[in-house]
Amino acid sequence: MPREFTPKVITANALLEGDVVYLTEDDGWTRTLSEAAILTDEADAELRLLLAQSRASDVVGAYLADVIATDAGPQPTHFREAFRRTGPSNYFHGKQAETR
Repeated sequence: MPREFTPKVITANALLEGDVVYLTEDDGWTRTLSEAAILTDEADAELRLLLAQSRASDVVGAYLADVIATDAGPQPTHFREAFRRTGPSNYFHGKQAETR
């Protein structure tokens, strides 16, 4: 039996800056997860993913990421996505800051 399709967003990295971006309802890109389009239909999600992947002059590495729909917008269900949206991990923080 196939797995039930869960809500998703399309995410990628901006080609020039490398920032994490999300596809919006109007097929634009935003750096804010709360503005991302929540995709609930599998066929629509696959089609929009193909279109996003074809925009190689804007983004790289587009893929579908699982989310939970909340009043504040989509929220990631996986640690990787929560980590990606906080920005680069090359800043000194936590144990990295203590060893400087």
